[in-house]
Amino acid sequence: MYPGIHAAEKPDRPALIMAGTGRCVTYGELDRRSIQLARLFDERGLAPDATVAMVCENRTEWAEVMWAAARSGRCLAPVNWHLGPHELAEVLRASGAAMVIAGPAAQRALRDVDGLPETLGIEAGAAFEDYHAAVSAMSAGPLPAERLGGRMMFSSGTTGTPKGILHPGTGVHPAQAPPHLGRYTELFSFDGDMVYLSPAPTYHTAPFRFVFAVTQLGGTVVGMDRFDPVEALAAIDAYAVTHAQFVPTMLLRMTRLEEQTKRRFAVSSLRVAITGGAPCPHELKLRVMNWWGPVLHELYGASESYGNCHIGPQEVADHPGSVGRALAGTIHVTDEDGTELPTGEIGTVWFEGTTQFRYRGDEAKTRSSAHPLGWRTVGDLGRLDDEGYLYLAGRRDQLIISGGVNIHPQEAEDVLALHHAVEDAAVVGVPDEEYGQVVHAFVVPAANAEPGDELAAELVAHCRSRLAHYKCPRSIGFVQELPRGDNGKLYKRKLAVNGPQ
Repeated sequence: MYPGIHAAEKPDRPALIMAGTGRCVTYGELDRRSIQLARLFDERGLAPDATVAMVCENRTEWAEVMWAAARSGRCLAPVNWHLGPHELAEVLRASGAAMVIAGPAAQRALRDVDGLPETLGIEAGAAFEDYHAAVSAMSAGPLPAERLGGRMMFSSGTTGTPKGILHPGTGVHPAQAPPHLGRYTELFSFDGDMVYLSPAPTYHTAPFRFVFAVTQLGGTVVGMDRFDPVEALAAIDAYAVTHAQFVPTMLLRMTRLEEQTKRRFAVSSLRVAITGGAPCPHELKLRVMNWWGPVLHELYGASESYGNCHIGPQEVADHPGSVGRALAGTIHVTDEDGTELPTGEIGTVWFEGTTQFRYRGDEAKTRSSAHPLGWRTVGDLGRLDDEGYLYLAGRRDQLIISGGVNIHPQEAEDVLALHHAVEDAAVVGVPDEEYGQVVHAFVVPAANAEPGDELAAELVAHCRSRLAHYKCPRSIGFVQELPRGDNGKLYKRKLAVNGPQ
């Protein structure tokens, strides 16, 4: 299935609706516009497998660009529009893009950048060619040939400049392609009647792939231009949303709403709520399911698509803190030398028998992600239990070593995040003359909390009541915000002892 078939069978069904404005693109419109854009690629001389970069806020144009690339055999590279001009230009050059489609923010960032590939601007009247005028000038007649294109996703950039990860197209006709999400399609009961809420930026891997999968199947995507907890609940209610995807910080903000606010909105239409992007604390999962019912699933994966885990609502009680078991392949946990560790010990997480990947333009990073036995890693740390459930402990480049003892910051971050006086928290190691490093926490206080020595002492005591003392912060610094991406990931490289840079 793909939009060409849905346009013939149900041309007026909404493919994508923006919740804030109500702007809607039907399958008939999506089919027409994606054909016109595919023809524009041909007219401008883009090679059959050329890369097209999309640097744009959440807008209805995402669907037509996705499918224009997908049905014409091109590779689509979704790029973070929050990047500054220098970093954005660097990522675009590294992607090898032959064309850039830029939203309003990217148009402003790129207007003084030299050496860009051909760039079309979605916002008319700016420094670039008008995207809508160029597309509308093309014929909407059937394409002579269609073949499924690929995608180039980017790493989150938590430890440096985002790296491109190429996932080539299969070359089959889009109508003959299997469900894009594979086993998830059946696991989450995805079909043409679903209504999927997408509150996160579409350039991130999970939102991108879920939006693509829903429109492949003929369902409706309800997009948000930015996440707001009240507006998300309003969208679930107004559009009878059946499926939704949130990062844990979004769930936390919704659970902290006043009870009378929560009761204003019906959530009974939700059949599946998915969380991912960062580990979801066990207590937060329980809060959500006490409110929404047993609908919350957690996924673990990466932009590299090197492996995936899933844990469903019925498994949470027996495996608190786990991100689930592998959906494909085999998980291995090793020490720094690559030797497999016994069950229960923390080490580097590897997947065997899953997708191979490479970082475009960074062969050294590609080599470091490969085990001699062919397994692949993205640098996450974790442990396995006797039943094969994986428990994450952070990243190996964020490990705190204090007095020779390894400390994994994820544990203290989870404990701090659920304290009523904490809006957000990050735990890092800071230099110490005696121990090498000691544990320090950056805390964003909740709106009704008073930062200071008294609250700091309360938070340290809170951690010590739940964790071994050596895992707990020795000091706490209060900050206004943390360098957290809208995919929920913390950019700890931007943290310094005196606060975010």
